[in-house]
Amino acid sequence: MLLLLDIGNTNTHAGLADAKRVRRHTNFPTGSWANGAAANHLRRFCGINRIDGVALCSVVPKVTPKVRALAKRLWKLPCFELTARTIRGVTINYPKPDAIGPDRLANAVAVKHYFGAPAVVVDFGTAVTFDVVDRQGNFVGGIIAPGLSVMTDYLHEKTALLPRIRIHQVGGVIGKSTEQAMLIGTVHGYRGLVRELIVELKRELKAPRLPVVATGGFAKIIASKLPEISAVKPNLTLEGVRLVWLANRCIAI
Repeated sequence: MLLLLDIGNTNTHAGLADAKRVRRHTNFPTGSWANGAAANHLRRFCGINRIDGVALCSVVPKVTPKVRALAKRLWKLPCFELTARTIRGVTINYPKPDAIGPDRLANAVAVKHYFGAPAVVVDFGTAVTFDVVDRQGNFVGGIIAPGLSVMTDYLHEKTALLPRIRIHQVGGVIGKSTEQAMLIGTVHGYRGLVRELIVELKRELKAPRLPVVATGGFAKIIASKLPEISAVKPNLTLEGVRLVWLANRCIAI
């Protein structure tokens, strides 16, 4: 089995995969790499499975050496890291390739592989990113907006009366409580943001039938009433890491 790790600012998404697809996945806080809890979580997650390779993409550089050390200690394996220099499956048409988040490159590889080109990924993480693959199959950039939790946490932290809320589906557009009002502004309002940006991307790419794939923690909630979203794929980033690992034939760097 191949152990895949998508290390985000808030959570680490881990998966076990074979040559065909991700078979199992789990999440745990990225902060747990600091105290050793992440190692224990991965040990339990992997269980008795034989680990033949470890591959990661990370937007938290200080965690990457910890992953490398863990792979050597537990499985005696080097660790493959997806970067702009190791990417396979898409070409990059971007002024500073090394500045692109590796998770965004993984998304681009996976969406092109499964949905063709042009295509767009909307990744609902700590930040919400739109990752764009053009008609020629190039990653050409995208859009970054504050994530849903960032918005609601900011409101809580910067105001005296607004509570911290848990984001979930909400009906109607007139809140009967402070929490409802915040949820409506967040969930329904965010759908409006996503919808408008998709309209502009379709126009710029000249692609009225543009596939738009959602992934990340809040993808299912936001996409549920957005017909502009073609599919929700929770493991899309991990699948991108898997595809790049296979293309590189697990050459460690």
